[in-house]
Amino acid sequence: MAAYECLAHPNGKINWKIIKDMAMKKLQIGNTDLHVAPINLGGNVFGWTLDEKESFKILDAFVERGYNFLDTADMYSYWVKNDEGGQSETIIGKWMKERGNRENIVLATKVGGETGIHPVDTSKKHILKSVDKSLERLKTDYIDLYYTHFDDEETPVVDTLEAYDELVKAGKVRYIAASNLSPQRLEESLKSSEEHELPRYQALQPHYNLLERENYETKYAPLAEKYGLSVFPYWSLASGFLTGKYRSEKDLGKSVRGESVRKYLNPKGFKTLRALDEVSQKHNTSQATVSLAWLLAQPNLGAPVASATKKSHLETLFAASDIQLTNEDLQLLNDASTY
Repeated sequence: MAAYECLAHPNGKINWKIIKDMAMKKLQIGNTDLHVAPINLGGNVFGWTLDEKESFKILDAFVERGYNFLDTADMYSYWVKNDEGGQSETIIGKWMKERGNRENIVLATKVGGETGIHPVDTSKKHILKSVDKSLERLKTDYIDLYYTHFDDEETPVVDTLEAYDELVKAGKVRYIAASNLSPQRLEESLKSSEEHELPRYQALQPHYNLLERENYETKYAPLAEKYGLSVFPYWSLASGFLTGKYRSEKDLGKSVRGESVRKYLNPKGFKTLRALDEVSQKHNTSQATVSLAWLLAQPNLGAPVASATKKSHLETLFAASDIQLTNEDLQLLNDASTY
């Protein structure tokens, strides 16, 4: 269903909530003409914990509320069958074709990550080969934002950028971005783009959330500020720990990803949860919404990447851009999660 078809209730009354959501302020990505709503829907669950039918439901609900930014990767979800991946891209591609909405979507995917077929690879040969596979699965002839997902740290950064230059000139990629690069390789890439007049990374997707602050804030935030990178953090909810549903070891069995949050069952994690409880109660919202609102309040932060397996999860994400955390709220959360 297209968003404009949802503007009225069956009784004929205007749905002002949906109109408000559709009119939300869009964020500019770096120095590009791409503008996105403040939540980036993660596609890692498509073809993994969600089948095609359920994935379509989540995607429909996401865009019906005026959101337009989708994130996936060519490697998602290779771990299901230990193959080359592509399940998530395939589902998104089928959905966009059936809905006829490609031009309304800002589509980000990634290249270079390890799969069951190949190791981490950012060589020119691999990128040029992989992009065509992604385009075929996505049923589109262009990618809006193409990420270097992981860095093999052996390929000269100029070679990687030259591959992107070919893709941009061919119209297959509009802009590029970086994810898991070291600070040194990231800055080397940005300088090389200027020196050799090659495409420049416009965005950064780091691991960053209330419980994972030090690495980003000390090493990457200065680069984002210096080079004007839009920041779209992944694992925004610390694999679900910041939703508040994991309070003890017995809670780890609540989901297939539960074991990954065991490392947060410590004094810092519990202190952060107590702070989230206090702030969420104050604003009559959820801990997850507050966690995302905290991210949105940070400098250079664009749209946090977050996945959803139920429509109720989406409502939690949508609420984040409506919450206005006070300086007192931010201080409480910062103090609880300090490093």
